[in-house]
Amino acid sequence: MAEVYKALTRKYRPRSFDDIVSQSHVSETLKNAISQNRLSHAYLFCGPRGVGKTTMARVLARTVNEVDESVDGEELSNTLNIFEMDAASHNKVEDVHSLRERVRIPPQTGRYKIYIIDEVHMLSKSAFNALLKTLEEPPDHAIFIFATTEPHKVLPTIISRCQRYDFRRISVDEIVDHLRDISQKENINIDDESLHVIAKKADGALRDALGVLDQAVAFCGTNITHDELHKALNVVSTERLFDLTDAIIKQDATAGLQLINELIQEGYDIQEFLAGLTEHLRNLYLSKDVANHQMIESTEDQRKRFAETANAFSTDDLMRMLHIVSEAQFKIREAQQPRILLEVTLLKLFHMTRTDGLRELMKELRELKASGVSGKAQSVETPSSTQKAQPEPKQAEEPEPTGKVEEPKSPEPQKTAEPDKPSDSQKSEPASPKPEPAPSKSEPSSAPPPSEPKDDGEIDLFGKPSLGRPKNMSSVDLGGTASPQNADSEDHDTQTGQINGSLAVATEPKVDYQKQVYFHDVEQNWDRFLEMIKSEEGHTTYFTVRQAVPVELEEGCVWVECKDGFTHEIIRQKKREFGRILSRCFQCHLTIDCKLVETKPDAQSLDPYTRFRKLQQKDPKLRAIVELFGAELDM
Repeated sequence: MAEVYKALTRKYRPRSFDDIVSQSHVSETLKNAISQNRLSHAYLFCGPRGVGKTTMARVLARTVNEVDESVDGEELSNTLNIFEMDAASHNKVEDVHSLRERVRIPPQTGRYKIYIIDEVHMLSKSAFNALLKTLEEPPDHAIFIFATTEPHKVLPTIISRCQRYDFRRISVDEIVDHLRDISQKENINIDDESLHVIAKKADGALRDALGVLDQAVAFCGTNITHDELHKALNVVSTERLFDLTDAIIKQDATAGLQLINELIQEGYDIQEFLAGLTEHLRNLYLSKDVANHQMIESTEDQRKRFAETANAFSTDDLMRMLHIVSEAQFKIREAQQPRILLEVTLLKLFHMTRTDGLRELMKELRELKASGVSGKAQSVETPSSTQKAQPEPKQAEEPEPTGKVEEPKSPEPQKTAEPDKPSDSQKSEPASPKPEPAPSKSEPSSAPPPSEPKDDGEIDLFGKPSLGRPKNMSSVDLGGTASPQNADSEDHDTQTGQINGSLAVATEPKVDYQKQVYFHDVEQNWDRFLEMIKSEEGHTTYFTVRQAVPVELEEGCVWVECKDGFTHEIIRQKKREFGRILSRCFQCHLTIDCKLVETKPDAQSLDPYTRFRKLQQKDPKLRAIVELFGAELDM
């Protein structure tokens, strides 16, 4: 009869503390406790699956009772001094009562009687309470060892009576080293890259890694290759993920979609693919910094390849790609068409705009802005030389003063001669402001070409500036001061020359974030704010906002009260636009918000029949007359 095959997880179960992988902090503590004769009566081993909790309990029981190493770990439960119980199937109070009866019996051979309870968190609350007294005051010959993957489900009264040891996950490199030793003992030919695939598939559990190695040997035989291993485990290979990354670099959506179609046709799971792609992008992100290379769970050659591929992306690009793929992982579980969602996710990666181009554009804009500011400063420093170099333009006929200032269609030419003498009509009306003359189309203009820098260093990328004085606004600027139209002609020419040097509007005030505004200032200038809304937002919005009343100024926010829901909704939707207008109106940073005040209808607003019924309720005599004589209201 052929020998019965024993799985690698059972064959290579550790029998001593030195054989246990990656739990030296627990092994050393227990060995010291045994050597110093300081063993506790209860231990609690916590940690994820497959990291050696039950194995550590068996090794401790074997060492304490000095069991011969020829006895297999699975045969320890057949001895009279070591008892194992699975709490998942023995979780009732009766099972704990049976355990308490056994505890009283001393060991026949050896020094201790050891009780190993696996998955102890599965015990019911009644079973825990039944075990509590025995656990607190056990006999001298009893040692309890509890193992659990969910310590938060164990009662605190149980945990407080145990020495707790937390087992950590086993790293990929430690699993690879252990698998390499076992492969040599079993005469299995396998490369390091395949060992890393198995170790990552195990997710920190050595028992799972040995099970995957068993599966790979069953599929590939003793000669395991990288490609055959991926087929056996149904895992997307790293080579295909690099092919997909190359398609993203070239923004070749056709090649990427064809690759996805091949993977789906070969039976790969979409969720497994997204998980692999997420880890792949994470490795690319870590490769951007040399200090993070050790965090990449792969071979040294794979790390170099990750670093080379990562050079095609910026850190921000990889972060955005990670965010897109991780979001798809959550949505794919509830998607009715997972393949469509996967393809849409990949199309986002293919057509995503790179941040390098945006950085170059911003750099050019900053350089252009800096050169624009310097050019403006140079032109402002020497206005007289510019004015002398230009010929004197002819002045157009001045229109009759109407009291309304029209916005000039083109910049006013600079003057180099003495100001013209006022006309007779101007002499007779000295109090009226002098309107600016409109230059004719045939006259030369001193305005710079469009390519010259604008005011304040702002670059006109999209044509017309977005901010400026509306055409229907008066000559009073937004700050409440009159425009300098009645000033001396030389000062007026200098100001005009400065305006012609840029396309910015002179009446646009700058926001002063340090300026203090009080509530009485808001009340006094509220009508001017409403006029600005009418000129910029239209008459409909103006009449709507007029219904609101300012009531408070708190930390830069103007609060207004609205008596109807429509006005409240309009202000709530446009409070950002109204905040900008308010800031320009008061030349400081202000915001606006609204609160709805519901007013109770007064007696005058009620109809006569309703008022008559209310009078009956208040006056019992009137109610008696109505009931006695059947009186009715005569309209």
